[in-house]
Amino acid sequence: MDKVQMTLEAARHNAGYSQKEAAACLGIHYQTLAAWERDSSNLGIQTIERLSALYQVPQNCLFFGKKSDFIHALRQRAAKDKL
Repeated sequence: MDKVQMTLEAARHNAGYSQKEAAACLGIHYQTLAAWERDSSNLGIQTIERLSALYQVPQNCLFFGKKSDFIHALRQRAAKDKL
């Protein structure tokens, strides 16, 4: 069974934070968080730990990479499941 992952944006929404609220909790500008939500492939372990703790989601359940890659993989999986 594949592990279930979600984007940082989905984790933030599920935790009930707006982008500005989450950024304030992390002590960063909301545009920085927006950039991370688009591409989190180069985040350091401390940042990953902080995001995981804030959103109350295990690190292995968060997708770290380009959001477009995540969406592409979901579409491929959906197409494969239709066969």
